Amino acid sequence: MSCGNLALHTDKYQINMMYAHWMNGSMNEKAVFELFFRKLPFGNGYAVAAGLERVVDYIRNLRFGEEEIAYLSEQEEQYNEAFLQELRRFRFTGDLAAVPEGTIVFPNEPLIRVEARVFEAQLIETAMLNFVNYQTLIATKASRIKQVAGSDALLEFGTRRAQEADAAVWGARASYIAGFHATSNLRAGMLFGIPTKGTHAHAWVQGHDTEEEAFRKYAEVLPDQVTLLVDTYDTLRSGVPNAIRIGHMLEQQGKRMNAIRLDSGDLAYLSQRTRAMLDEAGLPYVQIVASNDLDENIIFNLKAQGAKIDVWGVGTQLITAGDQPSLGGVYKLVAREKDGELVPVIKISGNPEKVSMPGVKEVYRIVNRATGMADGDYIALRHDEAVRRGEAIKLHDPLHPYIHKVITDYKAVPLLQPIFQAGELVYTLPSLAEIRQYHEEQLRLFWPQYLRKLNPEMYRVNSSVEAWQLKLDLIQRYRAQ
Repeated sequence: MSCGNLALHTDKYQINMMYAHWMNGSMNEKAVFELFFRKLPFGNGYAVAAGLERVVDYIRNLRFGEEEIAYLSEQEEQYNEAFLQELRRFRFTGDLAAVPEGTIVFPNEPLIRVEARVFEAQLIETAMLNFVNYQTLIATKASRIKQVAGSDALLEFGTRRAQEADAAVWGARASYIAGFHATSNLRAGMLFGIPTKGTHAHAWVQGHDTEEEAFRKYAEVLPDQVTLLVDTYDTLRSGVPNAIRIGHMLEQQGKRMNAIRLDSGDLAYLSQRTRAMLDEAGLPYVQIVASNDLDENIIFNLKAQGAKIDVWGVGTQLITAGDQPSLGGVYKLVAREKDGELVPVIKISGNPEKVSMPGVKEVYRIVNRATGMADGDYIALRHDEAVRRGEAIKLHDPLHPYIHKVITDYKAVPLLQPIFQAGELVYTLPSLAEIRQYHEEQLRLFWPQYLRKLNPEMYRVNSSVEAWQLKLDLIQRYRAQ
């Protein structure tokens, strides 16, 4: 079985809608969809956009092969053979704009805008949501951890607990974007150029007659990469003293032990005692690595307790986003072709937060020229030139709309960048190092109150008066029917 072709990495109803458009002669009508999320994960003040590189690769290689066509021909819907022939010719020929990876983003602003034949725009929904929802979620979780870890080194250790192989490697990449320094996953290292780090397992110690023998044999074969796991039997009575002996042995060879690793127990107490023991033994340069179901909350509390930990190995809670395992991004139609023109459309719901924002839109980051900091994000209809001209705009408090401030001296930075035009890739994918640097630059645009882990201040994301009025007009029109 081959799993390489992702043409059928979609929901069945997408194919059914494509078939209905084909049967009704509307498959070539243009449609505009926007991908966004409605609520920030983890109670965080921001999210980190990720997943675009996977989206680009998916769209560039999107083809229906004979295996996929054969499978569709066996479905109970009994699709017309001419439709299956149309799928054989399928290519993405539309436009796609997206927020670059590493961008700080907020609810209800488009992360991706697709303008294409409805036949194409409908198919790619499921896969794009899959890629962007997961990677944005993990990048956001990693950024939260980075915020509390400060300058400490962060290692992604999540592969064995990830939801399958793809989640492991793309999660490692998303973590690296947001500030992690290395991964344990060698495939992620090979694919993306992420530095890799690893120690040894408890089984290595258990597989020798004594702990000291296990440490010594490990150090003999990897003398420049020695990090010893010291909690197999008794961390302070056995593990650390044996590691110290190996540290002295390496010094006699002109080498230095890198670190010891704590993987269980009271990490605050054990790290404090271990630090004292290493310092007393003349090994102040040996670092302390900690693991064991860590997340941003545990790291924050350990640092508050004065833990002497230099490197944090974070696995399960990061790669699975343990406290919130989904982002909830959506993909909504905002305009469709009618009589040769694009007309805005709206989705109305009994849940007010699910009422969509109609019309083709742009998103701008409003950077105050006096402070160099972001004052808010501004969503305007695509033809609205006022914000581009630098005219005065009004930013409302998100919780109290009657509170607002008028911005006049600002730079409007468009967030959506052209990725595909007429089916051709026009965007140069940045290197992972460039994305990582860009993310760091993004963080510097925001005041600390928006970035803090606990009770962050709500950042302003406003719609233009024209965009808001369009929404109200369409609500009134459809409710009057």
